[in-house]
Order: sequence, then C-alpha cells, then structure tokens
Amino acid sequence: MTEHSRKAVELFRSGYNCSQAVFAAFSDVTGIDEKTSVKMASPFGGGLGRLREICGAVSGMSLAAGCLWGYDDTENKDAKTEHYALISGMAKDFAEVFGSYICKDILAIKTTEYSPVAENRTPEFYALRPCERCVAVAAEILDKRIEQTKK
Repeated sequence: MTEHSRKAVELFRSGYNCSQAVFAAFSDVTGIDEKTSVKMASPFGGGLGRLREICGAVSGMSLAAGCLWGYDDTENKDAKTEHYALISGMAKDFAEVFGSYICKDILAIKTTEYSPVAENRTPEFYALRPCERCVAVAAEILDKRIEQTKK
C-alpha cells in the first residue's frame, strides 16, 4: 500500500465516506487542507448522495486528479480531451479490479429503494463491504498516475 492509500483507509475507518477518504488523503499534493477536502468531497459518498451511482472512491480520485491536472481554458479542446482521457482511464483501471465503478454494482445492491440515511459504522459494516479496499485501490491508482507524470 502507498502512503496515500494507507491514509485513505485510515480516513474511511474514522467515519468519512469513500470520496472524502480518497480526496482528503491527497491533501498534501492538492494543496487543499483536510477539513476543506472532506467538505468538498462529502456529496459524493454512497455513489453521489447514496444514490449508488459512481463509486465515491472514484469520485474522490477524480476530484484530486482535477486539482492536479484539470483544465481551465474552455477554448483548449485538447486539454479537455486529455483530461477526460485521464479520468476515464483511471475509472477503467478501478473497474478492472472491482468489475465496475458503479457503487450499487460493487456492493451487489439489487433493490432500487433509496435512503439518504447512512449506515452505522460497525465492525459488521466494515466486514461486509469492499469500500475499504476501494479507497485503497483508488488512492493507489492516483499515486501511480502521479508517479508517471514525474517521469
């Protein structure tokens, strides 16, 4: 595990959602303090407000990548294309490990019922979910991309 993946797991274990855990783990490289990071990433937990869509770990990884390599020139189509390729590539890397980057698929949720109520973080919660591994893998994928940009 990388230092960032260890930090992401630690943050997740302390009660933060998957997106918060991954994004805040990279505070040292994004330049955004941990408190602000967890606030910014808070909507993306549970696959966006517990809608079980894009995995929060993937969202947190993408937010950090946006801080590091995002584009800001709306006229630069090449930069936009390059950034989208980076993000979709990381999401595909994640899906290679988990079979999907969709929260409900990863958790094998069959119901279409929605509840905004977060589950209590109990030993059973952690034992039954792959979320801890998801945040670790997302952080490792981002670390790999960071290393690649240094070369």
